[in-house]
Amino acid sequence: MDRNFYYALGRPLSPLYSLIMRLREQFYLNGVLASSAFDVPVISIGNLTMGGTGKTPLVQHFARLLQRSGFHPAIISRGYGGATKERVNIVSDGNKVLLAASYVGDEPRMLAETLPGVPVLTGVVRKLPAAKAIEMGADVLLLDDGFQHLAVRRDLDLVLFSADRLAGNSRVFPGGDLREPVRALYRANAFVLTGADEGNIARAASFRNLLHEKFPGRPVFFSGSRAVGIVRQETDGSRTQVQQNELAGRRCLAFCGIARPDGFRKTLTQLAIEPTAFKALPDHHAYKEQTVRQLVQTAEQTHADCLLCTEKDLVKLRGFALALPLYGVLMQAAPESGLDKLALDCASQRLPAPA
Repeated sequence: MDRNFYYALGRPLSPLYSLIMRLREQFYLNGVLASSAFDVPVISIGNLTMGGTGKTPLVQHFARLLQRSGFHPAIISRGYGGATKERVNIVSDGNKVLLAASYVGDEPRMLAETLPGVPVLTGVVRKLPAAKAIEMGADVLLLDDGFQHLAVRRDLDLVLFSADRLAGNSRVFPGGDLREPVRALYRANAFVLTGADEGNIARAASFRNLLHEKFPGRPVFFSGSRAVGIVRQETDGSRTQVQQNELAGRRCLAFCGIARPDGFRKTLTQLAIEPTAFKALPDHHAYKEQTVRQLVQTAEQTHADCLLCTEKDLVKLRGFALALPLYGVLMQAAPESGLDKLALDCASQRLPAPA
């Protein structure tokens, strides 16, 4: 059924959930619940809305930016979708990727694979992997999906909105797309509208003006995304960069298990790739043999001769013996330069909390 149907059912409970989240926020702000501070700058990249807003590409971008600027960043994530119950999981020590996606989650594994030299750690109580990362030599922490994780203090709090969905229906869960009431945005230092392009820029610009009006003094940045390559992945997980024209004339079955599958559709259109069929799987989908068989069957039924997915899906498909070649699209965030400066300023000197 359509999500709006479930939101309509959940709407009577939204005021109660909003109250709980506001009380929780106040408990942290007033010291009733403890919040840990660290001796290194902490940059949080998070959401107000449910689902994907392009956090992972932006975390990648900041990690590379900080590395190029002489810092030693580490990424701290909850590890959503992973099976581990350990308090601290070192996905990568910066030199070697140590843990599988099924154990620690697809996004931490992908970050570990794509960011050599950057430690990636997970844990539900994020102050513990954060402390471990500092022990390992990190001098800046990137808190992935951290806006609601008030148990760790941050020096720069970025809240992302998808330029396609913005604030959704502007109602709080379970009656809508918001994780917290809108007033929670007063905690933010800046906002980022991700996935901005020609098709949504006018609406996104109106939303930016609204944020400026409601939350004065907090900058709003646009961040686009771009495909930077296509790789072919073998059963053992090894990858080979290929030219885009390798897919020219091929019949691809496209699929993804991400929060915003329409974003992947849009990328394929920009790459002039017209798949024989498109399968949207649930976000953080755990691939099993049955799912893979069904994908191959669909490919055969639509006369496809290869499979094409996102980089996030690739990390969960290593080890599967596929009857067809498997390709993945590599993406990078492309934010405004002002956002880069804000992150580097934070890494160099702690920023004051928003008024």
